[in-house]
Amino acid sequence: MTSVKVKITLDQAATLPQYQTLESAGMDLTSTEEFELAPMERRAISTGIKIALPPGYEAQIRPRSGLALKHGLAMVNAPGTIDSDYRGEIRVLLVNLGQNSVKFSVGDRIAQMIVAPVSRAEWEIVTELDDSARGAGGFGSTGL
Repeated sequence: MTSVKVKITLDQAATLPQYQTLESAGMDLTSTEEFELAPMERRAISTGIKIALPPGYEAQIRPRSGLALKHGLAMVNAPGTIDSDYRGEIRVLLVNLGQNSVKFSVGDRIAQMIVAPVSRAEWEIVTELDDSARGAGGFGSTGL
């Protein structure tokens, strides 16, 4: 496993993102505010953290599977991307797709963050593409 140093600032109510197990890919992000999310409501939730990623890295903000299963919570823009040159607060765009309101307290885990390397594409314009076994099949062409 590779590690990368990331600078971080924490607001007063913020919690340092943490891995829950040795093999966890994502670190939990927590809320710095108490809030209730009504059915079909969406909201940008404060985490109280700002980061400075090294060039060539991004942070991906992803939903927590437990919140999705138990409450129908999702992220409007999943996964969210934090670019290495962004210096603002990380906020999580939650939406309640469930049938009941969900209440959160300060410190509750609301999302997870994965730090990953970024590849940049260099376009090569050609007149045709190489053949592949799949070809142009899409939208369920490989199964039910």
